[in-house]
Amino acid sequence: MMEDVKKQQILHVAMGVFKEKGYTSSSMQEIAEACGMAKGSIYKIFPSKEDLFTAVFELCHQGMFEKASQLDSAGKREGLTPKEQLLRKIEFQLQYMLENYFFMVEFKELPIKDNETFQAAWKKKRATLLTWHKNGFLEAYGAEISPYIWDVVAIFRGLLKEYLFYVMQKGLSLTMSDLAHFLIERMNAVVADMLDTKPKAILNETNIYFNSLNPISLQTQQLTIHEFLQVISLKISELQKPANLRQELQEVVHILQKELALETPNKTLVNVCLSYLEAVSELKPLARQLTYML
Repeated sequence: MMEDVKKQQILHVAMGVFKEKGYTSSSMQEIAEACGMAKGSIYKIFPSKEDLFTAVFELCHQGMFEKASQLDSAGKREGLTPKEQLLRKIEFQLQYMLENYFFMVEFKELPIKDNETFQAAWKKKRATLLTWHKNGFLEAYGAEISPYIWDVVAIFRGLLKEYLFYVMQKGLSLTMSDLAHFLIERMNAVVADMLDTKPKAILNETNIYFNSLNPISLQTQQLTIHEFLQVISLKISELQKPANLRQELQEVVHILQKELALETPNKTLVNVCLSYLEAVSELKPLARQLTYML
C-alpha cells in the first residue's frame, strides 16, 4: 500500500519536472529532491529515467482517456446529440493537450523514442486515440461515412495538430471552445463534401493501425509500389503523345514492375527506367515520387 502511494507521488512529481525542464534536462536526482526522498528510493521502483518517463507518459494519457469516458457518460445522461458529444470531446482534447502538451508531442527528437518500452507505450496510446476518434466521428455522422472514416480521422488529426501548435506558440488568442467549434465546422464541410462527391478513399484500417505504427514490411512496400506503377501506367495511356512513345513508356513501366517485385532489384536498370520516365515532363513528378518510395 505504501509502495503504491510512493509510486504515485513519484509519478506526479516527475510529471511536473518533465513538463518544466523537458526530458533531456531532467535528472533522477532532481526528481528525487522534489519528492523529498533519496535517489535510490526512486530507482527501486523505476530502474531508469526511461522507465520513469514512460510510466509518466502512460499516466498522462490514461488520465485523458478516463476523463473522456466520463465525459461520454455524462453527455448521454444529459441527452446531448452525437454531434454535440463530438464537439465536447474535441474541446476536452484540445484543453487537455494544451495543459499536457509536452507529453502529447511525437518525441522524434528525443533519445527516449528508441527505447522499446516507450515505443510500446506510444503505439498503444496512438492506437487507442485513433479508435477514440474513429468512434466519435462514426457516432456523430453515422455509418454512411464508414468508407471514408480513416480519411476523415486523418484530416481531423492534421487540423488538430497544426492549430494546437500555433496555440502553443502563443500565436492564437482564442479559447479552446472557440477552436473546437471552428474545427467541428470544418469537419462538417469535409464530411458533407465526401458524401456528396463520393471520392475514392485514400486510407484504410491497415494504413492507420499497422503501417503507421510499425516499420513497413517488404511485401507491403512492393504492393504499394505495384499499385503506384499502375497509376503511372494509367497516366501514360492518357498522354497526348504519339502511340509508339506511349508504348515504349508502358514497356518501361512493365520492366519496373518485374524488377521491383524482386527481393534485390537491379539498381542500375531501375535508375535507367526512372530516368526515361522522368524525361517526359508530364511523368516527371510521378517518377520522382516513385524514386522517393524506393
